[in-house]
Amino acid sequence: MSLTHEKVKNLFNHLKTGQNELFFERVAPDVKWTVMGTHPLAGTYHSKDEFILHTFDRLNKILKEGVILEVKNIFIDFDVAIVEMESLSTALNGKPFNNTYCWITRFENDIIVEVRAYVDSALVQKAIDENETS
Repeated sequence: MSLTHEKVKNLFNHLKTGQNELFFERVAPDVKWTVMGTHPLAGTYHSKDEFILHTFDRLNKILKEGVILEVKNIFIDFDVAIVEMESLSTALNGKPFNNTYCWITRFENDIIVEVRAYVDSALVQKAIDENETS
Protein backbone atom coordinates (compact mmCIF):
# COMPACT_ATOMS: atom_id res chain seq x y z
CA MET A 1 0.00 0.00 0.00
CA SER A 2 1.18 3.49 -0.71
CA LEU A 3 1.79 6.01 2.02
CA THR A 4 -0.78 8.82 2.04
CA HIS A 5 -1.20 12.03 3.99
CA GLU A 6 -4.52 10.75 5.38
CA LYS A 7 -3.05 7.43 6.60
CA VAL A 8 -0.14 9.17 8.31
CA LYS A 9 -2.35 11.82 9.92
CA ASN A 10 -4.78 9.17 11.20
CA LEU A 11 -1.90 7.18 12.68
CA PHE A 12 -0.20 10.14 14.36
CA ASN A 13 -3.50 11.54 15.67
CA HIS A 14 -3.46 8.67 18.21
CA LEU A 15 -0.62 10.57 19.93
CA LYS A 16 -2.94 13.55 20.44
CA THR A 17 -5.85 11.56 21.86
CA GLY A 18 -3.78 9.66 24.41
CA GLN A 19 -4.16 6.39 22.49
CA ASN A 20 -0.43 5.86 22.17
CA GLU A 21 -0.84 2.08 22.13
CA LEU A 22 -2.75 2.38 18.81
CA PHE A 23 0.12 4.38 17.34
CA PHE A 24 2.73 1.91 18.57
CA GLU A 25 0.80 -1.03 17.07
CA ARG A 26 2.07 0.28 13.73
CA VAL A 27 5.72 0.47 14.84
CA ALA A 28 7.94 -2.54 14.13
CA PRO A 29 9.16 -4.42 17.22
CA ASP A 30 12.75 -4.04 15.94
CA VAL A 31 12.41 -0.38 14.89
CA LYS A 32 15.61 1.67 14.76
CA TRP A 33 14.67 4.91 16.54
CA THR A 34 17.26 7.66 16.89
CA VAL A 35 16.46 10.62 19.13
CA MET A 36 18.81 13.42 18.17
CA GLY A 37 20.29 15.86 20.66
CA THR A 38 22.36 16.12 23.82
CA HIS A 39 19.68 15.48 26.45
CA PRO A 40 19.02 12.38 28.60
CA LEU A 41 16.55 10.87 26.08
CA ALA A 42 18.94 11.17 23.12
CA GLY A 43 20.39 8.05 21.58
CA THR A 44 19.63 5.19 19.26
CA TYR A 45 17.10 2.58 20.36
CA HIS A 46 16.94 -0.78 18.62
CA SER A 47 13.44 -1.86 19.57
CA LYS A 48 10.01 -0.40 20.16
CA ASP A 49 10.05 -1.54 23.79
CA GLU A 50 13.46 0.05 24.44
CA PHE A 51 12.34 3.35 22.88
CA ILE A 52 9.08 3.47 24.87
CA LEU A 53 10.82 2.59 28.15
CA HIS A 54 13.52 5.26 27.83
CA THR A 55 11.43 8.07 26.33
CA PHE A 56 7.63 7.91 26.55
CA ASP A 57 7.57 6.11 29.91
CA ARG A 58 10.13 8.52 31.35
CA LEU A 59 8.28 11.61 30.08
CA ASN A 60 4.90 10.24 31.20
CA LYS A 61 6.22 10.34 34.79
CA ILE A 62 6.98 14.09 34.64
CA LEU A 63 4.11 15.36 32.46
CA LYS A 64 0.65 15.78 34.03
CA GLU A 65 -1.21 14.64 30.91
CA GLY A 66 1.53 12.33 29.71
CA VAL A 67 2.97 12.66 26.23
CA ILE A 68 0.36 14.39 24.05
CA LEU A 69 1.48 15.41 20.55
CA GLU A 70 -0.43 17.36 17.92
CA VAL A 71 0.46 17.09 14.23
CA LYS A 72 1.28 20.42 12.58
CA ASN A 73 2.66 19.33 9.20
CA ILE A 74 3.16 16.16 7.21
CA PHE A 75 5.38 15.73 4.16
CA ILE A 76 5.56 12.44 2.26
CA ASP A 77 8.20 11.16 -0.16
CA PHE A 78 7.69 7.55 -1.27
CA ASP A 79 8.03 5.45 1.93
CA VAL A 80 9.11 8.34 4.17
CA ALA A 81 6.84 10.65 6.15
CA ILE A 82 8.21 13.74 7.84
CA VAL A 83 5.89 14.71 10.67
CA GLU A 84 6.15 17.98 12.59
CA MET A 85 4.40 17.99 15.97
CA GLU A 86 3.91 20.11 19.09
CA SER A 87 3.62 18.93 22.66
CA LEU A 88 0.37 19.76 24.45
CA SER A 89 1.60 18.78 27.92
CA THR A 90 2.30 20.45 31.26
CA ALA A 91 5.17 19.41 33.52
CA LEU A 92 4.49 18.39 37.12
CA ASN A 93 5.86 21.75 38.29
CA GLY A 94 3.09 23.50 36.32
CA LYS A 95 5.31 24.81 33.53
CA PRO A 96 4.17 24.21 29.95
CA PHE A 97 6.14 21.60 28.06
CA ASN A 98 5.84 23.34 24.69
CA ASN A 99 8.26 21.16 22.81
CA THR A 100 8.39 20.85 19.05
CA TYR A 101 9.20 17.63 17.26
CA CYS A 102 10.17 16.56 13.79
CA TRP A 103 10.07 12.82 13.19
CA ILE A 104 11.43 11.44 9.93
CA THR A 105 9.72 8.07 9.69
CA ARG A 106 10.37 5.30 7.17
CA PHE A 107 7.59 2.81 6.52
CA GLU A 108 7.56 -0.73 5.14
CA ASN A 109 4.11 -2.19 4.44
CA ASP A 110 2.41 0.53 6.54
CA ILE A 111 4.67 -0.21 9.54
CA ILE A 112 7.23 2.28 10.88
CA VAL A 113 10.66 0.63 10.71
CA GLU A 114 12.98 3.59 11.25
CA VAL A 115 12.70 7.02 12.90
CA ARG A 116 15.00 9.99 13.35
CA ALA A 117 13.43 12.31 15.90
CA TYR A 118 14.45 15.92 16.52
CA VAL A 119 13.36 17.78 19.67
CA ASP A 120 14.27 20.86 21.69
CA SER A 121 17.15 19.39 23.73
CA ALA A 122 17.31 22.26 26.23
CA LEU A 123 13.60 22.00 27.04
CA VAL A 124 13.79 18.22 27.54
CA GLN A 125 16.81 18.64 29.84
CA LYS A 126 15.10 21.39 31.85
CA ALA A 127 11.86 19.42 32.26
CA ILE A 128 13.74 16.35 33.47
CA ASP A 129 15.98 18.36 35.81
CA GLU A 130 13.02 20.21 37.37
CA ASN A 131 10.51 17.36 37.61
CA GLU A 132 12.23 14.00 37.90
CA THR A 133 12.76 12.62 41.38
CA SER A 134 15.50 10.13 42.18
